Amino acid sequence: MRTRSSREVYRNAWIRVREDEVELADGSTGLYGVVEKADFALVLPEQDGGFWLVEQFRYPLGRRSWEFPQGTWSGGGQGSAEDLARAELAEETGLRAGAMAHLGHLDLASGLMTQQFDVWLATDLTAGPPDRELTEADMRQAFVPLADLEQMMRDGRLTDSPSLAAFTLWLLSGDVGTR
Repeated sequence: MRTRSSREVYRNAWIRVREDEVELADGSTGLYGVVEKADFALVLPEQDGGFWLVEQFRYPLGRRSWEFPQGTWSGGGQGSAEDLARAELAEETGLRAGAMAHLGHLDLASGLMTQQFDVWLATDLTAGPPDRELTEADMRQAFVPLADLEQMMRDGRLTDSPSLAAFTLWLLSGDVGTR
């Protein structure tokens, strides 16, 4: 497949949308709409047999959503993927991690957008004050024991796909039977 043309159709401070005309291997043409968005970090803050979650209103869904802390640099911030994970954890929960382990790198929606994310396991947690952005002012956080977290996933109270994928990486990262 080769790109024949590309044009920007929308841009704001967070996303860019482009429309690409492509030529397929057989010579036929097609059209792709592509959303470009900065990569993000997702953090699984593990402590005492459970995890810390955040809940916030997600405007596109029109409802509140439970999820693991996650986000991207705002206001021109920059640093490594681990720096971003540490910053998001502290911003959203106030927690600081004594140890961070990289669990993997995933694509968010490869048929639609360029955005990817790194998944981090945060342990040896220390509490501190959160420093949430204005859009996160209504954010709540809660410690959820592992059995309750799994029940939230089963009964549809936790439906955030990056959080579910990150949890899967955590399950694959070691001997779950010893957790």
